[in-house]
Amino acid sequence: MANKVVTPKVFRNLRCFARCLNTAPTVPPMNFTGNYDATNVTTTPTLQPTDQILVGPKEKVINFDDVRELFMGVSTSKLIKSTLTLQMASIEPMVDLGVWVMNSKLMHMPIFREVILGFVKSTFYEHFCAGKDLTEVSKTVSKLSSVGLKCMLDYGVEHATENEYCDQSMKVFLQTVESTESLPSSSVSFVVVKITAICTPKLLKRMSDLLRWEQKNPSFNLPWKQKTLPVFAESSPLYHTSEKPEPLTVEEERDLQLAHDRLMTICKRCLELDVELLIDAEDTAIQPAIDYFVYSAAIKYHKDDHPLIFGTIQAYLKDAKERMVIAKKSAEKMGVPMGFKLVRGAYMSSENEVASKFGVQSPIHDGIQQTHDCFNSCAEFMLGEIANGSGAVVLATHNIESGKLAASKANELGIRKDSEKLQFAQLYGMAEGLSFGLRNAGFQVSKYLPFGPVGQVMPYLIRRAEENRGLLATSAFDRQLMRKELTRRLKAATT
Repeated sequence: MANKVVTPKVFRNLRCFARCLNTAPTVPPMNFTGNYDATNVTTTPTLQPTDQILVGPKEKVINFDDVRELFMGVSTSKLIKSTLTLQMASIEPMVDLGVWVMNSKLMHMPIFREVILGFVKSTFYEHFCAGKDLTEVSKTVSKLSSVGLKCMLDYGVEHATENEYCDQSMKVFLQTVESTESLPSSSVSFVVVKITAICTPKLLKRMSDLLRWEQKNPSFNLPWKQKTLPVFAESSPLYHTSEKPEPLTVEEERDLQLAHDRLMTICKRCLELDVELLIDAEDTAIQPAIDYFVYSAAIKYHKDDHPLIFGTIQAYLKDAKERMVIAKKSAEKMGVPMGFKLVRGAYMSSENEVASKFGVQSPIHDGIQQTHDCFNSCAEFMLGEIANGSGAVVLATHNIESGKLAASKANELGIRKDSEKLQFAQLYGMAEGLSFGLRNAGFQVSKYLPFGPVGQVMPYLIRRAEENRGLLATSAFDRQLMRKELTRRLKAATT
């Protein structure tokens, strides 16, 4: 049988196979005006555009001009390889082809799979991942620590299908937490846990449906529900649950208790070893259950006035600001310190598709500018809370302007740059200029380090390739800085 020829039309449609994170090079400043204590919070506050990004009349918060200082401690070979890898990832036809190959039946052919994984390992895997196991990860952590960057350890596993798989994931998460004892002091800022790795997505969906129905009907009883914080706002979408769901079965309640026990075991070990825990976000179909797990755990486990457990807020969601403010204020009333990681989001295609099937508006902001506005407004709210002595935040952004604006606001509010309550974060292998710039400005900066066997973290690598297309402005900026430093080093070596 003749092979079918892949037409250009296929390549144009390839990006639907992976999640895409979009950004843009310019955003307005954080200039939120409103009542944070109000019950109803404006999701998209009024923001006035300005070009001012300085602390004082002449002082820049982040200096990108001195590339020698920016990349101090980074080897020339690392700069060259990083430049080439980012260049490859920025070529759209190559990304389209790569995504198509990774999702094709060709990957089921042993010889073909071995060749492809070999290429991926020597290029994208080594650039975006910290290693296959904790032994290799420790080397990466030590290298980053030597140049003043902290690390978030993320075992690349998710979407469990049964309890045995969940138990295995919990053991690796515990090993990851315990591995921090042998790493350089203060080199690890967080251990990252995906709730989908210790509780099946199927059960998370059932829980989320029941939580949504309770939101619609407050008298609806959930016998398994423990003390938590609000997971919905008035503006939160509830369309996933159109009919009254059946109560959890005895078996489902047992599985829920097992999942809860796994998370509590991880939290307890984190508290014992003083390692903070960061919970990643998922799509809106199961996010309510994830927030429930995060908040119930945060109430039980924290370090005096500092949070142990951080939830994730995705700013591309229209209800992001309102949900975060309500949860933060509720935690404050209970005397619980609450931490959040702010991101823009990574499920745009699937969220839009699901909303379209239900015939409702997408839960995602209509434009990227509104997402920028929301991220910056959420960041300013949390910076204000920190300045008043409450809460903590991780600003996970690759957007240069958002980084500058947040740094300026932190300086304006007098937040100590070495404070653990404010951290910036970028993915390993991306936004290096921003990471080093913030480091040089004195802020706490972490790199998000996924690790695991090549085949296991393949979905993550596909997303990185897709996201690099969306983050082309940042990638191009990084490559420009790297080339500038390489040129400087070449001239210095030949004179």
